[in-house]
Amino acid sequence: MVLAAATAAVGMAAGSSNTSLFLPWQSGGWSKPRIAAAQARGGISLRCSARWSCEHQEEQPMLAAAERAWGEECGVVGIYGDSDASRLCYLALHALQHRGQEGAGIVSCDGGQLKGITGLGLVSEVFNHSKLSKLPGSSAIGHVRYGTAGDSVLKNVQPFVAGYRFGSVGVAHNGNLVNYNELRIMLEDSGSIFNTSSDTEVVLHLIATSKARPFISRLVHACEQLEGAYSLVFLTEDKLVAARDPYGFRPLVMGRRSNGAVVFASETCALGLIEAEFQREVNPGEVIVVDRDGVSSLCLMPHKERKACIFEHIYFALPNSVVFGLSVYQTRYRIGEVLAEEAPVDCDVVIAVPDSGMVAALGYAYKSGVPFQQGLIRSHYVGRTFIEPHQKIRDFGVKLKLSPVKEVLEGKRVVVVDDSIVRGTTSSKIVRLIKEAGAKEVHLRIASPPITGSCYYGVDTPSREELISHKLSIDETCAFIGADSLAFLPLERLRGMLGHSAPTFCDACFSGNYPILPKHLDLPPSGVDTRIKEPVVLPVA
Repeated sequence: MVLAAATAAVGMAAGSSNTSLFLPWQSGGWSKPRIAAAQARGGISLRCSARWSCEHQEEQPMLAAAERAWGEECGVVGIYGDSDASRLCYLALHALQHRGQEGAGIVSCDGGQLKGITGLGLVSEVFNHSKLSKLPGSSAIGHVRYGTAGDSVLKNVQPFVAGYRFGSVGVAHNGNLVNYNELRIMLEDSGSIFNTSSDTEVVLHLIATSKARPFISRLVHACEQLEGAYSLVFLTEDKLVAARDPYGFRPLVMGRRSNGAVVFASETCALGLIEAEFQREVNPGEVIVVDRDGVSSLCLMPHKERKACIFEHIYFALPNSVVFGLSVYQTRYRIGEVLAEEAPVDCDVVIAVPDSGMVAALGYAYKSGVPFQQGLIRSHYVGRTFIEPHQKIRDFGVKLKLSPVKEVLEGKRVVVVDDSIVRGTTSSKIVRLIKEAGAKEVHLRIASPPITGSCYYGVDTPSREELISHKLSIDETCAFIGADSLAFLPLERLRGMLGHSAPTFCDACFSGNYPILPKHLDLPPSGVDTRIKEPVVLPVA
């Protein structure tokens, strides 16, 4: 059952400096007559077209102005010029599912009307043939979201759609705005009313309240006020627009299908699935506009040195993607080789923590001359929730996802390659799981430097005080995890691998060198410490 509900309009006199917000929660289109009605009230309207369940969705409390939405690692898609746009968007989102599993949404445009559906869960859980048939049109944008616990509510699932004086616009965002609090307080002081805890909503308010004309000028004016990481796709009645922040923290690529349709996506792996040919990256600070006149590009802001997130290559992106001009597979394979050079150990077998540790483990095995085997099997069918027996099972969550292969591990000296260590609790459970399967020794090799700082540019990371490498030395971490030895990829070797392009990558979570510091550090979200301290440099074993 779908609930179509609308809240009362918050009307303010036309010509007032305040912005009124009309918030209809419904599935269905945002038509021109309703936009005209919003214009008559002198305000804008924001909605998230949503599959709203009466039985399962509860009303969520409004956030205070000072509360800050924590960052997410998400995936975005935009398609223009294909009559099957929403279905192609669905497939592209499926290819980007690894970037977010909490929610998914698609907004399409048909005959000057934006229609959208969003929902919690995987792309295949949110959409089916019936729902996609309600999203006609030759242009569409889509989003997959990964959010922190407590933020995974329907109203935060993108794309967002807003109606304002001159039309309507949909937006999907990957990244995190470090000046979100500052902008939100400014907008609320001017009368704007917020309905979500997502920093993406700020972008819509900035567009709606801008004095610039036309839409592209409004968009550029809005983006000029943003600080932090953003790869954005916008959809209007007649345009598809892609924009990337001046530092280029998050990836965004452009491709074309054989019929001429233009595609934007967070990773190249999404292009392959829908038979689109990669053309180029959206450059840092660039805005690309696609409409009936073709493709045009403009510079968003003065050029800055790129600071692409190195963790895209270590963990987030799929191995078959090309990110920031580099093959993810080749980067991870080389990382494994470097680990073998830096931290050799007498062993009988090399295994990986699947899936993100797999390619680095292959590189380690090749360089060390030790066979690689699949010692841990990952279950790809674990849902978002599960029921534990009344009698507690130790390490239940890890055992649901990973199963040891006793025949590979028993009596062996095992090197285990993983992508990173965050809090250390999961690593300790994995080591224990392997030893319980009969391994004689477990040597942990990590395909990244020690993570000593939180990320503020679109990656969900715990507070600095929760990061084990911030608190403990490598020897202490090894003892906590229970491994026989532990080694990380040295930061200088990582930079050496990148060569002359190393300065164009952000490694702040390892080095503490933040390109942009977050605003209002005294106003962290619940449970997250955002205070920047002097970086702690840990020795590398």
